[in-house]
Amino acid sequence: MDFRSLFRTARSADTEPTPSPAPPTGTDARTFNAAPSRAQLSGEWMFDQAHSTIGFAARHAVVTRVRGSFTGFDGWLQLDGERPERSGAGVVIRADTVDTRVAQRDRHLCSADFLDVERYPTITFRSTYIEQVDADRFRMTGALTVKGRTHPVTVDLLYTGSVVDAFGVERIGFDGTAVVNRAQWDLTWNAMLETGGLMVSEKIELEFDISAVRAP
Repeated sequence: MDFRSLFRTARSADTEPTPSPAPPTGTDARTFNAAPSRAQLSGEWMFDQAHSTIGFAARHAVVTRVRGSFTGFDGWLQLDGERPERSGAGVVIRADTVDTRVAQRDRHLCSADFLDVERYPTITFRSTYIEQVDADRFRMTGALTVKGRTHPVTVDLLYTGSVVDAFGVERIGFDGTAVVNRAQWDLTWNAMLETGGLMVSEKIELEFDISAVRAP
């Protein structure tokens, strides 16, 4: 899949965005004691899979939480420092790479009871609006598609800075969280407990730790 084409096509289909405040300043990409200009952060960035996590957590049997992640994904950022309202993001996830560290549970999540990966091999997200909350925090709204169903999701983002690493690679970082109701995407399987309550919570917490590098 040509992810850049997917992202640009999605952006061109959007309506003219509402201007939002300028993005925050942070640690300079080449030093740790100077704030970068907006122009320095402008450009195309790709998620570094090896140093990024797209995770989730669900309440299991009422009393505990089970965490998992997707190990196969491509992510894309388009940052515009001069016109930050034109910034955006997109992600394509391979649904069959779900990993909760229990093989039997992973197979169940891949089945028709949940993700139905044979019919719906990918999960996608594309941003539609980004606003600045404070110096380092943003709120990103976008369209999340799972099992062929698309609904809006709002992600709270923390900009964690920019740096050139020990190998000379320029990086920027974001942490993100969101809460969704899985039933919106027809992820409705459940079981009643003898003591009352459900085996799996409907509320799912999404967690993101993103390290992105300059696109070549």
